[in-house]
Amino acid sequence: MKRPTIADVARRAGVSKGAVSYALNGRPGVSAETRARVRAIAQELGWRPNLAARSLSGARADAIGLVLCRPARFLGVEPFFMELISGVEDELAAGSCALMLQVVPDHQAEIALYRRWWGEGRVDGAILVDLRAADPRVPVVERLGMPAVVAGHPSGAGSLPAVWSDEAAVLREVVGYLAALGHRRVARVAGLPALLHTRIRDEAFARCCAAAGLAGHPVAHTDYTGEEGARATRLLLSARPRPTAIVYDNDIMAVAGLSVAQEMGLDVPTALSIVAWDDSPLSQVVRPPLTAVTRDVPAYGAHAARVLLRVVRGEQVRGEQVRGGRDGGGPGGAQEPPARLLPRGSTAPFSS
Repeated sequence: MKRPTIADVARRAGVSKGAVSYALNGRPGVSAETRARVRAIAQELGWRPNLAARSLSGARADAIGLVLCRPARFLGVEPFFMELISGVEDELAAGSCALMLQVVPDHQAEIALYRRWWGEGRVDGAILVDLRAADPRVPVVERLGMPAVVAGHPSGAGSLPAVWSDEAAVLREVVGYLAALGHRRVARVAGLPALLHTRIRDEAFARCCAAAGLAGHPVAHTDYTGEEGARATRLLLSARPRPTAIVYDNDIMAVAGLSVAQEMGLDVPTALSIVAWDDSPLSQVVRPPLTAVTRDVPAYGAHAARVLLRVVRGEQVRGEQVRGGRDGGGPGGAQEPPARLLPRGSTAPFSS
C-alpha cells in the first residue's frame, strides 16, 4: 500500500532516478522519447510530487479523505451527511487525525482527486459513499493501493471492506406495518436510481409489497431534494387510484410530501400515511410528527472511520462485529444492525 515514488517510476522505465527527476521537472538531460515514456509511467502509477516529502520518510499524513459527489447547496439541508460527518469527526479527533472533506460535481473529478491526494501524500485513506452499481471509483482505488472503506453494500465494494446495514430487513418491517394498518396501495418516493442502495431498496420494496399482497406499488425516483420530493408527491396523489401511504427515502422529501398533502386537502394520517427514511429532528418538529426509519447515523460514520484507521495500520477487518451486528462477509468490514421503524403521528389505520 505504499505510495509510488521516483524509484518506482525509474525501475519501471529502466532509467536512473536522476533521469526521472529531469523528465518530470522538465529539465534538459533526457531525450524527448524518454521524457514522454517516464511521464506516461508516472501517470499510470499515480505518482505525484509529495508536498512535504512525507512519502520519502514513510510518515503518515494523519488525515483521511471524504468526497461528496453532491451539489454543495444541498448539503446544508441534508441531515444524513451532516450526521455522518459528525460521527467520522468524533472518531478521528480521538486519534488526532484530520478529515479532508471536498465536494465535487461528478465521479471523474472525484477519481482525479483520489489520485492527487494519494500521490501527494495528503491522506492515509478514504471513505467512499454513495456507492453505485459497477462503481468506477472502486477499481481505481484498488489499483492505487489506497486504503479505503465503503459505506455501502459489500456487493459493490470489490475487495474493499464495507460497513453496511440490511436495507431489505427494515423495508419488510415498514411494508408489513402499513399492510397491518389496512393500506393496500403503498407508493415510494426514492432517491437517485443509479445509487446501489436505491436499487436494493427498489427490489426489496417490490418483493415486500408482493409478499404482503399490496396492489400496485409505484416508485418515483428523485434527487433527494424537497422540490423533487414535492413534485413526485403531487404526481402520485393526482393518480387514480391514489396511494394511501407513501414511503420517502429521506426526511427532507417526506416533509415536502406532508406539505403537498395538506395543500391538496388530504389529512395526514387520516387520508394519507407518511413514512420517512433516516429519522432526524426535522421529522419530529413538523405536525404531525413523522413516522420514521431510524438508525444511529453518527455511529455509522464513526464505525466507517474506525475500520479505515485499522486498514491504514495494516490490520485485518474481516468479520468485525458492530454494535450487535454480524459478519458482513466479503473481504472485510461488518454488517450493522438494521434500522428500525419508529411510529409517530403520520401513520394511522386506513379507512376507505
